[in-house]
Amino acid sequence: MVYKQESKLLKFLGLMWNPLSWVMECAAIIAIVLANGEGKPPDWQDFVGIAVLLVINSTISFIEENNAGNAAVALMAGLAPKTKVLRDGRWNEQEAAILVPGDIVSIKLGDIIPADARLLEGDPLKIDQSALTGESLPVTKNPGDKVFSGSTCKQGEIEAVVIATGINTFFGKAAHLVDSTEKMGHFQKVLTAIGNFCICSIAVGVVIEIVVMYPIQHRRYRDGIDNLLVLLIGGIPIAMPTVLSVTMAIGSHRLSQQGAITKRMTAIEEMAGMDVLCSDKTGTLTLNKLTVDKNLIEVFAKDCDKDMVILLGARASRVENQDAIDACIVGMLADPKEARAGITEVHFLPFNPVEKHTANTYIDSNGNWHRASKGAPELTVELCGLKEDVKKKVQSIIDKFADRGLRSLAVAKQTVPEKSKESAGSPWIFVGLLPLFDPPRHDSGETIKRALNLGVNVKMITGDQLAIAKETGRRLGMGTNMYPSSSLLGQNKEESIAHLPVEELIEKADGFAGVFPEHKYEIVKKLQERKHICGMTGDGVNDAPALKRADIGIAVADATDAARGASDIVLTEPGLSVIVSAVLTSRAIFQRMKNYTMYAVSITIRMVLGFMPSLHSSGSSTSHHSWF
Repeated sequence: MVYKQESKLLKFLGLMWNPLSWVMECAAIIAIVLANGEGKPPDWQDFVGIAVLLVINSTISFIEENNAGNAAVALMAGLAPKTKVLRDGRWNEQEAAILVPGDIVSIKLGDIIPADARLLEGDPLKIDQSALTGESLPVTKNPGDKVFSGSTCKQGEIEAVVIATGINTFFGKAAHLVDSTEKMGHFQKVLTAIGNFCICSIAVGVVIEIVVMYPIQHRRYRDGIDNLLVLLIGGIPIAMPTVLSVTMAIGSHRLSQQGAITKRMTAIEEMAGMDVLCSDKTGTLTLNKLTVDKNLIEVFAKDCDKDMVILLGARASRVENQDAIDACIVGMLADPKEARAGITEVHFLPFNPVEKHTANTYIDSNGNWHRASKGAPELTVELCGLKEDVKKKVQSIIDKFADRGLRSLAVAKQTVPEKSKESAGSPWIFVGLLPLFDPPRHDSGETIKRALNLGVNVKMITGDQLAIAKETGRRLGMGTNMYPSSSLLGQNKEESIAHLPVEELIEKADGFAGVFPEHKYEIVKKLQERKHICGMTGDGVNDAPALKRADIGIAVADATDAARGASDIVLTEPGLSVIVSAVLTSRAIFQRMKNYTMYAVSITIRMVLGFMPSLHSSGSSTSHHSWF
């Protein structure tokens, strides 16, 4: 996949292509071309002065913006550089870039999937798609399923046939959204409007001047040209781009000291005016680290307490090469070593999508054999052969957890009197249910409250389940008026919102769940169409297109290269609190810029209205015509 590389020279010259610069360039041309007459040399002093100002202004802007990363290149860097491919009947390690649809590739533990592929015959895989979706839990892929480029194999080994490469992959489409996004920043629009106003004012003045000086006052050619130069150079706020660039450069430095690195200077002005902030959930509002709420643990076995449920769950978890759930359960112990303390592991059964649980056969200090298991509650209930009333109780607790956005994990145990890992053992005993949750960052709630006080409406945009999004919103105090991504397409709308157009729904919602990259992109786009200045935070590849589209894209701490490349501001501190500080600083900087701009525009008006009467007085000694 090949991406456009922007010419640095064209980028530099492009900084001189705006209404204010046009007037300055016209004045430079007049000074060097039209001012040459009546025995006088061209006006080199004005020409050099204007040219120097233009170059200084463009140089400052170019240096400040030159650090902006290429998001498409960052996305490409996430692909695996090498892969094992079957060519000419032999397996060879080749560059991933040479793959074409139809190639057979080998996928094993730890491999990054080099292209979109369909799995062939073999055992199921566990795939980590967090680089694409931002969510931490691996997903199970069976033979015949699609796997996406950029995701990582966490368990299993299989062969697959390539079905899409480059720009046609799921990963590549996100890259294309970033690469194809063109936008004019709010600051550029304001600057253009100011420039157009100044141009119109000066154009009117120039026309009146020409009519008065030549047909009426009969001025000499060179005197008239000199007067036109005075009006052009004096009337246009020639230093405004430079002053604003320097002000923003100083502001960028101040923000970097607060933990916000500005990659595009004009982002300061846009952050000052931001009124909607779309925030990713996982890793941004939350810690992206599963935890168990110990107070909510439900115990079913009479000889166990909550601590024993956690201990048995840890014994049924790996202590090395852990997935997110293993790390969460073992991390609940006071010391992770307790997971294997006083026991000898005999056999560990890893998770598989059929039985949907892990099990560990072990020998205790007395030489007795036991098994501990953790897994999907529905299958664990069947494994333990629970009575109907107990089943209903378990299901009601699972439903209660789900309503609060918590995932349920069941723990069971059994004794193995036969002392053999192949033995079925005695009946399983249902020990308890563990609620899993990705907790909010400690400062997220306060940050959202401060943002609302500053007039910034925060919306949660997440790929996670709706119930989990609502629970996170409830805990953060940001509202639970959230909807599934299907409602963005006009499908599955609740009756209360069925009559609302999509744009109004997005405006009123506190967030959306189950979204994909194109949904995030569309949400930002619709908000911008409703005249909102929209910010977007994110950390994953899936956030990159929306970060690029937003007026102010904010890559949070520990974001992927793709997210950083697409963003305008990169945070170096975790959490969102630095965003509030950055908004306050940006508003102070913008107020200074606004005050100077008002001063510069008033100078233009004064110059146009004040210079024309002076022409009358200066021309009265040589002309009897009165025109003002």
